Amino acid sequence: MADEYTNDNSAPALLQTRNIKEFIVDDSDVVHIDRKFHECLRKSQIHKGDILVARSGSFGNAAVWLKSDIVNSSDIIIVESDTSRIDACYLVAMLNSRFGRFQLERFASGAVQGHVNLTILENLKIPVFGQSFQARVAELIKAAYKCFEESKAGFCEANGKLLAELGLASWTPTDKAISVKHYSDFVSAERFDAEYFQPKYDELFALLDRCTTRPLGGDTGLVDIQRSIEPGSDAYADKGIPFVRIADFTEMGITPPEIHISPDICADSPRPKKDTILLSKDGSVGIAYKVEDDLDVVTSSGILQLTVKDEAVLPDYLTLVLNSKIVHLQAERDAGGSIIQHWKQSEIERVRIPLLPLPRQRELAAKVQSSFALRAESRRLLDLAKHAVETAIEQGEENAMKNIKEFQDETR
Repeated sequence: MADEYTNDNSAPALLQTRNIKEFIVDDSDVVHIDRKFHECLRKSQIHKGDILVARSGSFGNAAVWLKSDIVNSSDIIIVESDTSRIDACYLVAMLNSRFGRFQLERFASGAVQGHVNLTILENLKIPVFGQSFQARVAELIKAAYKCFEESKAGFCEANGKLLAELGLASWTPTDKAISVKHYSDFVSAERFDAEYFQPKYDELFALLDRCTTRPLGGDTGLVDIQRSIEPGSDAYADKGIPFVRIADFTEMGITPPEIHISPDICADSPRPKKDTILLSKDGSVGIAYKVEDDLDVVTSSGILQLTVKDEAVLPDYLTLVLNSKIVHLQAERDAGGSIIQHWKQSEIERVRIPLLPLPRQRELAAKVQSSFALRAESRRLLDLAKHAVETAIEQGEENAMKNIKEFQDETR
């Protein structure tokens, strides 16, 4: 399929397993495919109301597609609910509940990382509750989806304001491919690949020269950097300390990891504290997320933990900069030239971070926090929907409806 990828963002999106989260499709980072190719793949096209189940990778995650756009999919099972009996949103809640998960894990092929197939899904037992209960669960999921989309929009707005403050809002990197360099430039950079010396990177650094900047790490940098462990797949287990890999987080949050490792293996590994920034350095490089509370998890060696050590920068502002094209282009330059991207820690330490005055940083940080608050509300509503289904199975619909009402009364 890679031959059919296109840089045209107006072309049909291709959803992959990494886009399938619990309940909701995160299409903030998708590839696009040629329209003619999309039309040929009618069997894998996704329409509004379709339920999507990740076959592998994000094992068993189920989400409902709530947009009107017709997109395509790879390695995803598409389920159409019988709407006369089962609401699609309710069915997704059931699949993501522990009763749905237990069934998937029981029948899944493979060892630690299972594989969902059609036979497994066809044999799942799905409790059919009344339409009013199903509708109430669906309301929760749709409200959560609205918060999720507003959260994404708020984060994008903050990013736009950041670029505007730095005078980069209207800048589009050049697509010129020719750059004239001296031999000394190659020696100084210790790089001899042409990709590293593209003109767009020269433009970026010329623009950064107009701003006040500091290196990200090192003796004069803004943060201290810690690296975790890589225990190897042999250490993966179903129970223990949650093991966060790059696929488990985005700039907006961490998905509960499927993989765990023994506490004995990771006793000396750093645990992310409140305001720690997680930064990916392998594969999908340059993804940054600021931890909101202390976490008892271990991160893989492909994730660095950044701790702000200088009062000149706010953690939320720094996270926003790290997720902007200002840093993504620096990561692209450093980690490019290979099939699997690898961003060296020494290169990350030299990343240039533009610094705005603290009052401006606080304004942008407030927008980021507002975005995260919406994402947290989305998560609470989804957890309530899942818990309601589990309560209905264990204690009956009446108790489940009562729990929903009590939650809604508390949050009014």
